[in-house]
Amino acid sequence: MIFPVLILIGTATRLAAARREQRFAAMRLVGATPGQISLISAVESTVAAVIGTTVGFALFYLFRTQLAAVNLTRTLYFASDLTLRAGDILLVSVAVPVGAAIAARIALRRVHVSPLGVTRRITPGPPRVYRLIPLAAGIAELSYVIGRVPRSTNGQIWVFVGGILLVLTGVVIAGPWLTMAGARVLARRTSRPALLVAGRRLADDPKAGFRVVSGLVLALCVTSTAVGIIGSLNAERGIPKSTPAIGSALVADYVQGSDVSVPPLSPAALSDLNSIPGVNGVLTIHTNPLGTADPSWAGPRGSGKPPVAGLASCAELAKMPAHSACAPGAEAASVSRDYGTFGTYSWEHWPTEWPAAGISAQRLARLPAHEIVVATDGSTSTIERARTILANTYPDQDVPWTVREDHAQSGAQLAGYQQLANVVILVSFPIAGCSLAVTVAGGLRDRKRPFSLLRLTGTQLGVLRRVVLLESAVPLVAVAVVAIGIGFLAAQLFVQAQFNYSIRAPGIQYYAIVVAGLVASLAVIASTMPLLRRITGPETARNE
Repeated sequence: MIFPVLILIGTATRLAAARREQRFAAMRLVGATPGQISLISAVESTVAAVIGTTVGFALFYLFRTQLAAVNLTRTLYFASDLTLRAGDILLVSVAVPVGAAIAARIALRRVHVSPLGVTRRITPGPPRVYRLIPLAAGIAELSYVIGRVPRSTNGQIWVFVGGILLVLTGVVIAGPWLTMAGARVLARRTSRPALLVAGRRLADDPKAGFRVVSGLVLALCVTSTAVGIIGSLNAERGIPKSTPAIGSALVADYVQGSDVSVPPLSPAALSDLNSIPGVNGVLTIHTNPLGTADPSWAGPRGSGKPPVAGLASCAELAKMPAHSACAPGAEAASVSRDYGTFGTYSWEHWPTEWPAAGISAQRLARLPAHEIVVATDGSTSTIERARTILANTYPDQDVPWTVREDHAQSGAQLAGYQQLANVVILVSFPIAGCSLAVTVAGGLRDRKRPFSLLRLTGTQLGVLRRVVLLESAVPLVAVAVVAIGIGFLAAQLFVQAQFNYSIRAPGIQYYAIVVAGLVASLAVIASTMPLLRRITGPETARNE
């Protein structure tokens, strides 16, 4: 959300910049010093920023109670949670006006060349291919992390947030070069006046062309990344539809540390479980004195060796609803110690057949247990009776849960992330639309004299309108396609490094958002067309 806001701020500071430069240059001609011009521009921007900051704080306190009721992450706030400290208020109150003054100074730096500096406009140098370096560096950083994810949460935050921010920054920096490449292709392959004028102008100043659509391009990139990550998590962590019985399995997980375990089920407790109507099987995952590696481990995540497998009876595995195959003739098998997830939370690839373990069934039954899984028919009475027996057998351990209950708890967290992603998308697009409207309108006002001269030389108003539309549409399409692809690539690198997943194709909602965003953008551009007629009249071309 910060990136589109920064784009909007930068766009707003440049609004009518050309007109302001001419006005300040005229003041230089009548004797104003560079210091006086800097002071005037700083005061103008600072006063506006102070007024805007004051209004912002007033709106915040006016609607703070309503803001607290907004369900951003499915966790509601109290109004007291939305309390600003004196330091926060002071920081914003000072930083925003100071930032506005600095932005105004940078935006008007050309006036300080000389009093005639504004009229000595030269074509800016074309963007160089080195603008792609930050984008390539962000992709390389996320690619390098695959198989090398830090173990600590803070380390993962630094790695992934830094990489994704570098990718977003790279999209902004590379945008002018991509705009120039698309404009040159357009100018070479057309003879139509509107396409030729738009292509030549974009090729001449691609930075200005990209600035128009930069906010929307970033919004599309952020949307693609969020949809790719959340969509893959929802798909991978869901209960497989092909085996609905997985959701009814009751799981008692007794691994609360690297070596924590409990005694195996007594014959009486095992008999009680099997005698419950609706219980299809009971599986115990035993400790592993053989030290065999977990066969579901596809490779080390970070540093260290693959984890030690659990051991399970093949006769008990055969009664489980999924991942129940053993090697032919085997009595015991090496399985994942977290077998009760049935691979739905796996960071690894689960095999279709568990390898045999060199241990007898009699010895296996005496080993301590890491986990107990009870396959049920899903009825409430069956689940609760089995849960009661396990809770009474191991009163000092956590109460067992079904796979469906576990997924419901995890799904609530994912739903919160999904809702937060939707908030980001819904906020980013309007901000990007505001940036687009401000930039298009400001660009028309800055170029009203060239456009009026074109009209005087016989150019039809419809051609000028198509020029304005194409100047926004060409960079939007050229860079948006790349930004969407980069967004999905960043999502793929993240979920592959963090979860060993692959992203899934987005649903219809994503395509609807993208199409709606593009249509709304074209509508915003079209809404500025009436302004073109008013500002390009013959009176605009007069020399005063």
